[in-house]
Amino acid sequence: MNSIIEKEKKLNEALSKLKNLDLTNPDLRNNIDDLNSQKTQLEIEKSQLEDKYKSLLNEHTNLTKKLEEIQNNEKLEEKKQTEFSEKIDELNQETDTLLEEIDKWQM
Repeated sequence: MNSIIEKEKKLNEALSKLKNLDLTNPDLRNNIDDLNSQKTQLEIEKSQLEDKYKSLLNEHTNLTKKLEEIQNNEKLEEKKQTEFSEKIDELNQETDTLLEEIDKWQM
């Protein structure tokens, strides 16, 4: 019980000190002004960083789209190359067949 009474006394003392706090103290006012100045500077820096983040995010999105486009083009080129190779193989087979036929006729 005594500890509650002691805590209440300490709390009342702290409250009275806070009530008696002189906010016109020049050092305190200077500290508050400095803190406000720092706060403003930090808000400016935060805004700049957010803008840079948005810019980087847009750049990332654009680069991702370009990369996908390049990859799609590579796949298309591979497909075309494969089709071309298949056509060449078909032509080679036809040529071989024709050569065989020519050989037969010459005999």
